[in-house]
Amino acid sequence: MRQSSVIARRVAAASVGLVVAAGAVACGPKDNDGKGAGGDSTPHKGGTLTVLNSEPQQDFDPARLYTSGGGNVPSLVFRTLTTRNRENGAAGAKVVPDLATDTGRPNKDATVWTYTLKKGLTFEDGTPITSADIKYGIERSFAPELSGGAPYLRDWLVGAADYQGPYKDKKGLDAIGTPDSRTVVFHLNKPEGEFPYLATQTQFTPVPKAKDTGTKYEEHPVSSGPYKVVSNENDGERLILERNPHWSAATDAERKAYPDRIDVRSGLDSSVINQRLSASQGADAAAVTTDTNLGPAELAKVTGDSELASRVGTGHFGYTNYLAFNPTVKPFNDVRVRQAISYAIDRSSVVNAAGGSSLAEPATTFLPDQKSFGYTPYDLFPAGKTGNPDKAGALLKQAGYPGGLTITLTHSNSKDFETSPEIATAVQDALKKAGITVRLQGLEENDYKDRIHSVRTEPGLFLAHWGADWPSGGPFLAPIFDGRQIVKDGANFNTGLLNEKSVNDEIDAINKLTDLDAAARRWGALDRKIGEQALVVPLFHPVYKRLYGKDVKNIVISDWTGVLDISQVAVK
Repeated sequence: MRQSSVIARRVAAASVGLVVAAGAVACGPKDNDGKGAGGDSTPHKGGTLTVLNSEPQQDFDPARLYTSGGGNVPSLVFRTLTTRNRENGAAGAKVVPDLATDTGRPNKDATVWTYTLKKGLTFEDGTPITSADIKYGIERSFAPELSGGAPYLRDWLVGAADYQGPYKDKKGLDAIGTPDSRTVVFHLNKPEGEFPYLATQTQFTPVPKAKDTGTKYEEHPVSSGPYKVVSNENDGERLILERNPHWSAATDAERKAYPDRIDVRSGLDSSVINQRLSASQGADAAAVTTDTNLGPAELAKVTGDSELASRVGTGHFGYTNYLAFNPTVKPFNDVRVRQAISYAIDRSSVVNAAGGSSLAEPATTFLPDQKSFGYTPYDLFPAGKTGNPDKAGALLKQAGYPGGLTITLTHSNSKDFETSPEIATAVQDALKKAGITVRLQGLEENDYKDRIHSVRTEPGLFLAHWGADWPSGGPFLAPIFDGRQIVKDGANFNTGLLNEKSVNDEIDAINKLTDLDAAARRWGALDRKIGEQALVVPLFHPVYKRLYGKDVKNIVISDWTGVLDISQVAVK
């Protein structure tokens, strides 16, 4: 996932000091007759859910959205071949069928994947959803004017590298076959055992060719989900969704669709969002946020109020914040220097700078602490809670720096805590104890991104972070450590410029596996192997704490997204 991703995504959902019950998820909706108040925990059908978000819901077109598992708001309108399992915690990190009858049927080497659509699928106007609609929806995502979605299809599909979409190439993609109205067949360049995860992306949303209006499609995309767009103001600043009368729960086991109406208001200040959810007055009593975290000061206030504390959802997402080394820049070309910094780091101070233990968890592995990623515990350079300056000093002496050394740490000046001056200062203080003087180089956000993502300008040491497009080690390790993904004339994410045949070969070998549990174990072993080279210093994994209104029920937070799933929410 792009490093700038918010989100948004290990443990079952819980409130601060209170586990949020979600046992009623499986119950069918009932008419909202007012019986939801006064302790009735059964989800009821009806009412209006308000979503208060800071990030605008722009480009509401399935071709342009960059989402995991169909996203959150988008997945109410756009169904895909597969989707995420809508359950709490680790169970929610599994991929399950959506429009398709299963998660896909691979050939022997996972280079061909076949899907069969369920019977009875229709668009919001009642017309049937066919395999041709799936194929067309994917093809239009290649159009330059509809760019913005996940890039995998261009790399994975046979003959797709130079395809420019159906507006310019009427022939379409031969790599996507539609032998009949319910069958879709994908032909890939190489084995991809994780294709079922990719099929959760919104590019796999069916789009009826006759209703495609190009760049204006986002104003009224044709719904395949439980809700349809009735209003889209100022490119997603306010989005009004109402029930799609042709959606059938019989074909959709994942979305509960309790509210009658969903009012999405975006572009709001984060402090305003938390104030409104805290007060929970009027329509805000039935409101949630999917992108606005509680800050340290806000969390302290909430924790001291039992009523507010009972309205906080806790989420974990596959995301790691780390120090990145460029081993072509001295002195980081010496592995002993990189190891010394790894030993010297004080994760307690870093966690405090990130908002404290409620908002950040210390990390010693690059892969997040989730089974689906293949998490394998290891700590190759034990620093304890506060660092090991003696071990670091001994390594520096071996490397020829008995009197210590001076280095530069590049970071962003953004308020985003992940790469903030506060994190950089915590690192600076820790390394000072080991005889390492750190000069801080703060850059404005755009300059920071441009510099760290260019092979020509990448600094020797900088703060970085990475999140996965789906809960697996593949999209976590490959972009950062696969040498074939080094981009010399564009945005590069292989910050350590690692191009080791054994690593590349193991990535290929794991990609052939369609047994995702077996693949996860291999990703975990590869994480440890790469970790021995000390190309990064894992710092922490973020934790998401988010308020919701007092009239909101049925809280489900999966390890796939780490945020409240509005497809499950009911309101009084």
